Amino acid sequence: MTSFAAVSTYLPPSVPIAELREDSPLDEGMVRRFQRFYGLSAVCRDPERDEEGLLLAAADKLDALRGQEERVRYVVQARTFPNSRPNPTSALRRVAEELGLPNATAFAVTGQACASGLQAVDLCGRLLAADGDPDALALLLTGEKTFTPVARCVPRSNIGGEAAAAVLVREGGAADGDRVLGRAVRLHGSYHDEVVTGLASSAEFNKLYPTALGDVMLAACENAGITLGDIDLVIPHSVNTISWKAVADRLELPVERIFLDNIPVTGHCFSADPFINYGTAGQLGRLRPGARYLLTAVGLGATFSAMVVEH
Repeated sequence: MTSFAAVSTYLPPSVPIAELREDSPLDEGMVRRFQRFYGLSAVCRDPERDEEGLLLAAADKLDALRGQEERVRYVVQARTFPNSRPNPTSALRRVAEELGLPNATAFAVTGQACASGLQAVDLCGRLLAADGDPDALALLLTGEKTFTPVARCVPRSNIGGEAAAAVLVREGGAADGDRVLGRAVRLHGSYHDEVVTGLASSAEFNKLYPTALGDVMLAACENAGITLGDIDLVIPHSVNTISWKAVADRLELPVERIFLDNIPVTGHCFSADPFINYGTAGQLGRLRPGARYLLTAVGLGATFSAMVVEH
């Protein structure tokens, strides 16, 4: 069994989306649509920090890491984009050095786009289980810069935000951690061209979306040995509110049981979304000991992913 030993987040100030038109594909009409129908009013942007700075800002707030640096065996960055800077070099090794992790192997995973964060939790658990050291830890880092027009805005879908999360992962159902009870992943590879060429039908994908996401959420609950009715709160990826209302209708799930508080102010922060929302829900007192939560993510390509966690 894999557990979250701790979660920390970094959210830079929010910028009104009407102020983003100069550096993104947004026009005045799109701004109004995002505000009126998609539930977006502002997004996180941090012009003062590069990717390395974003990751360090989240990891520096991970108090549970203090004094445990030598126990960290892996530093894993979950990425949506293969690179987030013109020069294809990784900031991850420098981040590991800055955090003082002498025994850690550092690498990134990108294969499931925005669903790579949940994939990385599962991968960290498998690696730690194979090591056989009950005290070993893995540090998962998520957060990217919106350095291209595509990263800044996907019309009729989302506006990219810059925020980060750090998750300390351990193997075993620690009493002071959040246990992963179940997970499910579904791949719809016919939409791979949407990532590579942009020629796939948005109408077809939008029609598939609520059914495919609803199905993987139910599958994760089944894998955990529970039903959707046993879930106290859905911790979502922050694409937009209109798509979540469609999923709620599909599952006959009250929309109040989906944590949508961050969508208006963070935008879609790629692989970091579910962990950012988990951290915010905890800060707001929305996570109760013994309660179960359903984390979700969807990556273009297309990967639908869900994970059940017990707090």
